[in-house]
Amino acid sequence: MDMRNVENAFKKFNFWQRDHKVLQILKEKGIEIFPSPKAWEKFDFVKIFFEKKPKEGYFIWVKRKVDFPLLTCITISREKISQNLRNLLIVEKGIKVKAKVLCAAEKENLKANHIAKGKIVLKAGAFLEYFHIHKWGKRDAVNPDYEFILEKNAKLIYNYQNLLPPENLLVRTIFHLKENSSANVNFVVSGTDSNIKIQDTLILEGKNSQGILKIRALGKKNSKILGQSMILAKAPSKGHLDCQGLLVDDHSKISLIPILFCENKKAQLTHEASIGKISEEELTYLRMRGLSEKEAIDLICSGFLKT
Repeated sequence: MDMRNVENAFKKFNFWQRDHKVLQILKEKGIEIFPSPKAWEKFDFVKIFFEKKPKEGYFIWVKRKVDFPLLTCITISREKISQNLRNLLIVEKGIKVKAKVLCAAEKENLKANHIAKGKIVLKAGAFLEYFHIHKWGKRDAVNPDYEFILEKNAKLIYNYQNLLPPENLLVRTIFHLKENSSANVNFVVSGTDSNIKIQDTLILEGKNSQGILKIRALGKKNSKILGQSMILAKAPSKGHLDCQGLLVDDHSKISLIPILFCENKKAQLTHEASIGKISEEELTYLRMRGLSEKEAIDLICSGFLKT
């Protein structure tokens, strides 16, 4: 990451932590923002969500409507830093909000370790559009582990994107959907000299809950990608699972495992899954239009990740 001009950009973040130090908290009316250890001390109910007092991380409590996206940033700047974050985001009843979260290495080859365990709670009727962007160095190890809880009539749009992957990436995410709640979940990952595992589970717990779970996995140079996605229906509900991979490099591997598990006779679950290659016809067409082979491949890959 080019850090020459980021200081000004980071001034806009509501919460910014570099390594183990909180550099900035921008408070807004109707929103409580604290480092997780301080939130543990200040609010008794926070202890319900953390198994013990956190050492680092953020706590954001949205209590009223805001007309701007909440911006959160966690970066690593020094070699062999090991972050162990505990994050909590709560959106109160009927509130609509957008959140953008950036987690990134500020330099290449830091050999850093980023562990982030978090909970996102949407109270009844809340709406959250959540963009989660990761950008890492080639020798980092990263493990985000998040749990989403959607109460009655809550709605979630969740987009996770990692186009600059670390050496090792393990993504665990679980979604609990109560009555009439809905979730649209999208994972986009691109592997280059990396080992990537995605484990995501969507649990339809309430009547008339519905969810879509989508993965787009791009296997570039010397990468291994494993995607294991499950939808579990416990109530009359609807769920759809869409897993697609594109293998670009002969030395890469992609494994996609869709799982549908139904415990209610009134539920409807569907899935589609595919792993493909770049079409020679499409490649030839783009080259005839004046693109080099590399430019044509890059364009095809970019289009695949946006589908």
